[in-house]
Amino acid sequence: MTIGATQLASATAAATAAGTAAASAAAEAATAQVVRSAATATGLNHDQIRQVLPHRWPMLLLDRVSRVEPGVKGTATKNVAGTELWFQGHFPTAAVLPGIVIIEALAQLAGVVFALAGASEISYLAGVRSMRFRRPVVPGDQLILSAERTGGGAGFAEYRVSARVDGQVAAEGNLTIADPAGQRSVRKV
Repeated sequence: MTIGATQLASATAAATAAGTAAASAAAEAATAQVVRSAATATGLNHDQIRQVLPHRWPMLLLDRVSRVEPGVKGTATKNVAGTELWFQGHFPTAAVLPGIVIIEALAQLAGVVFALAGASEISYLAGVRSMRFRRPVVPGDQLILSAERTGGGAGFAEYRVSARVDGQVAAEGNLTIADPAGQRSVRKV
């Protein structure tokens, strides 16, 4: 079991036994706290990422968040499989991961960093600046993603992002992530 798994199981069992909305809400809050506290020590596995982000298959692109400092920076992995739906048409004879999918994976990592610092559950990609693609990403590659906060204010954060394959930069640029509540002050830890 990973750090926090025992607490997560206890919170889930309490909600199931009680069967009330209040107990369920308490379990969700406890789960979120366990994920937040375990994040810097061990990163997040796929199930824990699902507790932080609202995305689901086929749009949940992160396989693992290996390290995250809430509000500051994070590192994640995306394994590129030839069975992913975009390869059916991009391109049938020479599969290349679309750049927009790489941007989305980077935005999801930035969203995890942002959410764990206190942003709303759902954050939006609000801007893409200076994004450059340096090499194609193909099935079988493993993307190592990084996002580091460079600025922001109440309700938004800017991140310098990069995606690497075998140590080579595949994509890099800047993303802005916005909290739809827009009035919350999201701390930089």
